[in-house]
Amino acid sequence: MADEAKTEAAAAPKMPTPPVLKVLSQYVRDLSFENVAAQQGTKPEGQPKFNVQVGLDAKKKDADKHYEIVIKLTVTATAGENKVFILEIEYAGLFLVDHVPEPQMHAFLLIECPRQIFPYLRRIVSDITHDGGFPPLNLDTIDFLALYRQELSRRAQAEAKTAPKN
Repeated sequence: MADEAKTEAAAAPKMPTPPVLKVLSQYVRDLSFENVAAQQGTKPEGQPKFNVQVGLDAKKKDADKHYEIVIKLTVTATAGENKVFILEIEYAGLFLVDHVPEPQMHAFLLIECPRQIFPYLRRIVSDITHDGGFPPLNLDTIDFLALYRQELSRRAQAEAKTAPKN
């Protein structure tokens, strides 16, 4: 009977090892805040409009299975034709990523990793805009999956335009 149990256990399919994602550190890599309205001596009138641009970058670090993920965020606030403020920030996280199949690694790094550090970036943006003399700017949640798909689509279109035609 013991031999039958060992045989059944050996024949049972092994469950795949779940991915490992650990945030080792996170930090502001670069930060710039310009209070354009104060520099020009003007007071913004009306409700400002915000233009938010997001970029992502992923780099393998020297250590095995370590990756640096950077969220590059630019927020430009305007009231009418006048710029109110410009905020540029690069917020990075150092991650340990393991048990992710190579074909899925790129998507994992640019979707799951930014999701982990975005709440901290959101708080920093809120604090900076408040400390810069404005009401705190509370960023909407970013759909990193949609952002990733948009970038893949943009790249595919760019490649189609540059591909030689037969």
